[in-house]
Amino acid sequence: MPHLTRTARGTASTDVRIGFGIPGFAHPLVAPAEWSELTRPGTPLKWVVLNVANGPGERPDPHCLEAAGRLRNAGVRVLGHLDMTYGARSFGELVSDAHRYLDWYQVDGFSLDRCPTERAVLPEVRRTVTTLRALIDGEGWPEGPPRKGGGGRREGAHIVLGHGTHPYPGYAETGDQLVTFAGPWSDYRWSQVAEWTADYPPERFCHFVHGMPRGHLEEALRIARWQGASTIYFTDRVGDGGTNAPWESMPGYWDEIVSRIGTGVSE
Repeated sequence: MPHLTRTARGTASTDVRIGFGIPGFAHPLVAPAEWSELTRPGTPLKWVVLNVANGPGERPDPHCLEAAGRLRNAGVRVLGHLDMTYGARSFGELVSDAHRYLDWYQVDGFSLDRCPTERAVLPEVRRTVTTLRALIDGEGWPEGPPRKGGGGRREGAHIVLGHGTHPYPGYAETGDQLVTFAGPWSDYRWSQVAEWTADYPPERFCHFVHGMPRGHLEEALRIARWQGASTIYFTDRVGDGGTNAPWESMPGYWDEIVSRIGTGVSE
C-alpha cells in the first residue's frame, strides 16, 4: 500500500517549489523528441535518469552518449539507473554497473530503482550508497574529475533511492532524495504521507504518478505540495507490465504542466 499515516503539514507546504525528476525515458532512438525537449531553456528540471538497458548496457551507446552530453552541457544532472531488485542484486553487480556508467557516461549520481524499504536491509543499502559516493566524490579525484564534453567539474554525487513507497525512516539519512510514491493516479489521489517525513524539507522527496488524466493536474500538484514533495513526474501514460513503461514517453500535457510549475527550480 502506498498509504501510511496521516499527518498535517503546515500551510507553508503549499509554497513548495516543484521541479521534474525524469525516471527514465525510452532509448533516444525511440524517443528523440523527449530527449530533445529536456534541454529546452526554462524547463524546471532537477535530474534525468539514463537507463540504457536496465543499466549501463554491455558497451557505450553512442546515442546515449550524445543525449547525456547535451544534458550535461545544459547544466542538467544525469543519473545512472541501478536496479536493486529489492535487495536481490549483489553489491558487486551494482558497483560494476556504476563503474560503467561513470566511465562511459560521466554520470552525476545514481537512481537506485526498486530499493528495499525494510530496516534490516538498511546497512547494506548504506554500504552501497557510501561506495557510490566515493566513486564520484573522491576516490582518486580530490576535486572531482574533469567532465567529458564540457560542463566543468562534477559536483557531489546525487543519490535517489527509488522505494516507491515510504521506507523505514533511517533511509532518509542515506539518500539525497527518496521516491516515496511511484504508482497510478487512482492510488495517489487517496494517498497519505508518513508522519516522519515532516522532519525533512520537501527537497528530499519525489512522487512519480502515471495514468493521470489531464483534468487532474492542479489536484495532483496540490497533493505533492501538501505532502511535502518537491520533485515530481506526472504522466497520462499507463504501463503494460514493464517496469519503466509508464515513464518512457512524455505526457500529452507536458507543455501545460511546465507552464504551471514555472521556470524556477530551488535546489
